[in-house]
Amino acid sequence: MSPPLKDDLDIVVTSIGGDLDFLEMWRPFLQHYHLIIIHHGESSKKINAPQGFDYEVFNRDDVNRILGSKAFCLSFNDSFVAARCFGYLVSKKKYIYTIDGDCYIAKNSSGREINALAQHIQNLLTPSTPLFFNTLYDPYRDGADFVRGYPFSMREGVPTAISHGLYLDNQLNTRYVDAVLTIPKGSLFPMSGMNLAFNRDLIGAAMYSPVIDDREYDNIWTGLCTKVIADHLGLGVKTGLPYVYSKSSANTKEYKGMPASQDEIVSFFQSVVLPRECITVQKCYIELSKLVKEKLGSVDPYFSKLADAMVTWIEAWEELN
Repeated sequence: MSPPLKDDLDIVVTSIGGDLDFLEMWRPFLQHYHLIIIHHGESSKKINAPQGFDYEVFNRDDVNRILGSKAFCLSFNDSFVAARCFGYLVSKKKYIYTIDGDCYIAKNSSGREINALAQHIQNLLTPSTPLFFNTLYDPYRDGADFVRGYPFSMREGVPTAISHGLYLDNQLNTRYVDAVLTIPKGSLFPMSGMNLAFNRDLIGAAMYSPVIDDREYDNIWTGLCTKVIADHLGLGVKTGLPYVYSKSSANTKEYKGMPASQDEIVSFFQSVVLPRECITVQKCYIELSKLVKEKLGSVDPYFSKLADAMVTWIEAWEELN
């Protein structure tokens, strides 16, 4: 039997030194899918991927060739997060799964290896419930349901745009929680891109992690933008399962060059109201870029440059899609 979504899903990974040995561990779960490898090290370095995988490789030279003057919006200097956005840009599949190169297969509380991709697919193919919180978490999982008192008119849910997987490590996140839940409408969240899947048709145009002037807010910025847009368009975001195991948790790192206090940025996104005429992700993102320049540009000129990069990203998206 063919793996689920085999012809409808791309896996995006990044490489610095060209070594992709970590894929060998993931072979039982990922081998049948097409990989887009973004190499953001030296363009001359050869990619060493395990045999048997179907993949294509892009490097900085490819980005410059394909995007031309728009390539500035994707920094390859220090950020593999920004680099892998190019994979989202060139993919032609409906779904994307992206995973960091230092992520390994995690085990559940029974010691069984977790097929992260299979759980992401289940999350994306079942509805989300952002309008009314279900106290049994995801009612579409086996063994769960809606609780008494949940409005029948809301039980069909909304399409799921993002499946935000979590990670275990040996420092902060050592507890496995067997749960998936929808992030409620109006609530923001800190996105991690190390174990993430999304419906490219529904939200792909907003999956941009900017690095401008070597200053980054990367996945967290992406999460704020996509959640505001998902709420506006009536889409859902799930978080929880699946887990991966990370050897270098991002929680222990400081984000360099954070342009303004986190409180100012969060307050801005909490106050955003997009116009009714914004009925596509692209229109929402362009409108959001205008608000970023208007409201945050006065806090730090960085945001004016970031807003311009957001517009360029959408221009590149529409050009290639």
